[in-house]
Amino acid sequence: MANVVVVGSQWGDEGKGKIVDWLSERADVVVRFQGGHNAGHTLVIDGTVYKLSLLPSGVVRPGKLSVIGNGVVIDPHALAKEIETLKSQGVAITRDNLRIADNACLILSVHRDLDGLRENAASADSRIGTTRRGIGPAYEDKVGRRAIRVMDLANLKTLPAKIDRLLTHHNALRRGLGEAEIEASALFSELETVAERLLPYVDTVWKLLDGYRREGKRILFEGAQGAMLDIDHGTYPFVTSSNTVAGQAAAGSGLGPGGVNFVLGITKAYTTRVGEGPFPTELKDATGDRLGERGHEFGTVTGRKRRCGWFDAVMVRQAMITSGVSGIALTKLDVLDGFDELNVCVGYELDGKQIDYFPASQGAQARVKPVYETLEGWSGSTAGARSWADLPAQAVKYVRRIEELIGAPVAMLSTSPEREDTILVHDPFRD
Repeated sequence: MANVVVVGSQWGDEGKGKIVDWLSERADVVVRFQGGHNAGHTLVIDGTVYKLSLLPSGVVRPGKLSVIGNGVVIDPHALAKEIETLKSQGVAITRDNLRIADNACLILSVHRDLDGLRENAASADSRIGTTRRGIGPAYEDKVGRRAIRVMDLANLKTLPAKIDRLLTHHNALRRGLGEAEIEASALFSELETVAERLLPYVDTVWKLLDGYRREGKRILFEGAQGAMLDIDHGTYPFVTSSNTVAGQAAAGSGLGPGGVNFVLGITKAYTTRVGEGPFPTELKDATGDRLGERGHEFGTVTGRKRRCGWFDAVMVRQAMITSGVSGIALTKLDVLDGFDELNVCVGYELDGKQIDYFPASQGAQARVKPVYETLEGWSGSTAGARSWADLPAQAVKYVRRIEELIGAPVAMLSTSPEREDTILVHDPFRD
């Protein structure tokens, strides 16, 4: 049996929720391995809508163990609220179905404050477009070796020294931004309050997962956001503060690269992006509006309107390589129903030359212009299709051309938000 990593292959919002839910039904363990509560997805099960940000998708299914790995930064208040919301919907959350890595780092009020202060202080053209939830500052403290970790809550006597180290950094920044300093006692009270909320779920996750792997359990690794928001391989600096590529599943869970057998890249049949940053195929016209309206392109967590554009095969091919994708799940094909023509970006023009990759330079990323290949659209409907025979011929040609351009096969094809409306080509847990 294979262990599967699910990653987004664009800028996030590719429709991971439905696919991860479909896979989580087949998994024994579902692991979230990076990010924070700045990303999320919606699950619809038996008519009930669940909105998840920190909790892995398996938590809404009986008999599944959900794990928040060490690569995640955890806002304990946001997590507690999410747990309470699910409980109100009849989902039991106990140690039997949720574990949290003892070495995961916390997002605290000082991080949320700093995130907002920086965005407010930045000029309009230099803002990153963060969700202001403290994700970036929390990762900074982790790398700076001054973070408060989940395990620290088990011994409150050790916290004062750790708080002093943390506030030495944050209060200096606050003074520079003209803000009042944080009292150590206030931060201690915050941590004392959240301790009882997290400690019941704490475990040594790397050891736990190793045991399940040796037992032959199916493990699903669930990523947030998309490969082009990766801190190393994305459109820097307009990226998130963690690694979003598939390799992070090993580091962010402690299981190691040998525990990963199949990488499924969730890929939207067109392209969207939330927030700032380059977007070569963006459509600022009626066609872009049409894609957004038909695709209901608004963020699950923030509610922000997504920018829309044509499919960018250059960018997705790059994500296939940096994440080592085995196959893709192509989503929202039905949104393209009724278009007479469809453009696909097959290259970029940069300063008079054609290139076949997304350059790393911020300046070059802003200057690239898409080189399009035009494909014939289709008048029939793909919505709800559950077999290749149900698809219009031109829709099949569109899918096959995408496979050729990105260098990866379609393992699954989604034709509506309903989980049953899926064409399965390869079962990631078996292939």
